[in-house]
Amino acid sequence: MRRPVFRLPSWLPLDGYLLALLGTVGLAALLPARGAAATVADGASTGAVALLFFLYGARLSTQEAMDGLRHWRLHLTTLACTFLVFPVLGLAARGLVPLVLPPALYTGLLFLCLVPSTVQSSIAFTSIARGNVAAAICAGSFSSIVGIVITPLLAGLVLPGNGGGFSVHSLVSIVCQLLLPFLAGQLLRRWVSGFLTRYKKVLGYVDRGSILLVVYAAFSAGMVQGIWHQVSPLRLLCLLGVEAALLAVMLTATSYGSKKLGFPRADRIAITFAGSKKSLAAGLPMASVLFGAQAGLAVLPLMLFHQMQLMVCAVLAKRYAAQLDADGQPVAGPGGSGPDRSGQRPPSTRSSGSPSTSGPATEALPARTRESSASVRARR
Repeated sequence: MRRPVFRLPSWLPLDGYLLALLGTVGLAALLPARGAAATVADGASTGAVALLFFLYGARLSTQEAMDGLRHWRLHLTTLACTFLVFPVLGLAARGLVPLVLPPALYTGLLFLCLVPSTVQSSIAFTSIARGNVAAAICAGSFSSIVGIVITPLLAGLVLPGNGGGFSVHSLVSIVCQLLLPFLAGQLLRRWVSGFLTRYKKVLGYVDRGSILLVVYAAFSAGMVQGIWHQVSPLRLLCLLGVEAALLAVMLTATSYGSKKLGFPRADRIAITFAGSKKSLAAGLPMASVLFGAQAGLAVLPLMLFHQMQLMVCAVLAKRYAAQLDADGQPVAGPGGSGPDRSGQRPPSTRSSGSPSTSGPATEALPARTRESSASVRARR
């Protein structure tokens, strides 16, 4: 008798990489880097951040980015959601301090609202929902590029002074660790793109391993400084509730807002997924530069929001896909305004040269056509 295998529900996409991140946090809690080990970890983390943004720049096709500019209304809408609506909501949440959120967690929540949109999951969910995948690719890429400059600038404007702030030292760190490696990747892309393509899988592990190193260094510094004593389980539950409300507001705003702006259905799907999510891969390295030793607690809201958006958007993407029939046309349910196409045959069973008809006689047409063809072959 075969043993039953435990499987997670399909609507619960528990990211294996998130489990690795949580394991790294646990390792930092049990064995934080101290003294000389902390110096080595910080240096390795700095190098890992520079490597990450070099790879980001080397992988981004400049031609694809320029081609995507033609869909400027969609990209402006996505950028406005990411770098305007999100920060405004984050500033509005300041009223929750200190009754609901302590200042340290609010700083992390506000930083979450400044991070660029994610690329990979936006593309994946847009594809599942049968939306405009090309637009999702360009929207996520533009958000990542703009975020290298906009996120630190916004952080200097809106983050509290004790949350990392913005200074000449921060500016130099951002330019050296983020912007220069990214530009170097773009300049060297024509020579290194073949290597990146051949070893894409291996470099994927390098990406993820670099981020794990950044997380370990940040959370180790937090453990050494004792910042985790500032957060109670009740505060964490309150943070989850606030982030759930934030995600619900952004999903609603991107969905209905894009509809009011007159975008077609496929574009609305891309805007919904690209404009409502935040990038963990881009946010963690930026936090290590902006917050330094305080980055551990500052990135906790982003890590929680990342998993929440994966779970919610997976369900939403499948609902979008279920609204289309085999022809890619919207299916009107009971009481819908359009025709219900669920009982029609697939396009391959209809004659491509016959005119479209309607009414009860339509369903009998293919049968008569087959009978006629059979009689002709019999006479031959």
